[in-house]
Amino acid sequence: MMNATRILVIEDEPKIAQLIVDYLKLDGFEAEIVPEGTNAVGIIQETQPDFVILDLMLPGKDGLTICQEVRLFSEVPILMLTARVDEIDRLMGLNSGADDYVCKPFLPKEVVARVKTILRRVNRLKNHKPSAQTIEYAGIQLEPESFQCSVNGQGVELTPVEFRMLKELLSQPGRVFSREQLMQASYQDDRIVSDRTIDSHIKNLRKKIAMNDPQRERIHSIYGMGYKID
Repeated sequence: MMNATRILVIEDEPKIAQLIVDYLKLDGFEAEIVPEGTNAVGIIQETQPDFVILDLMLPGKDGLTICQEVRLFSEVPILMLTARVDEIDRLMGLNSGADDYVCKPFLPKEVVARVKTILRRVNRLKNHKPSAQTIEYAGIQLEPESFQCSVNGQGVELTPVEFRMLKELLSQPGRVFSREQLMQASYQDDRIVSDRTIDSHIKNLRKKIAMNDPQRERIHSIYGMGYKID
């Protein structure tokens, strides 16, 4: 298969690693095993694979650390493998940067299916051309026509009120919007809502944006005045 997708399987259990590789190759992928974590980041940087399957518990350097370090220089799709179901919630809470998680034990076909799903999503984002109405600032992209939002290329689900509020803030970065101005922009039926409601929406927006970029605070509170985005 020409131009086959190259996948790096970083897994220290030989039988599991080989099983994944065998099933990937049956589906036309190129796959290579890295049996420990010490040099994994350097190998990813050097070989630039199209996809990484990464075990959480590895000798030398754990998968969480590897994932976070890789995200400093690459957006390569990463599927994390973990032996504990409860670890998935912890990993998501830590915003590790992985695109998805699979819990052991798993069926090899499930891993291949997850890989295909993630690749389809990534390719849609790469091939998508923003419309003239697209608003982009500080890694945030809003598309009013299709009601879509992404942060650093990752989709973010917003409510209609959250979408309109973020759109208003992005219309003039650096400008301070009062709660009343945000209320008028966010609610289309002229309803009156409390300041606490506006604050709650802002809190939700911050949380959703931070899921894809926890290191940067974009929406700022200006005491006694309102909010701005930088």
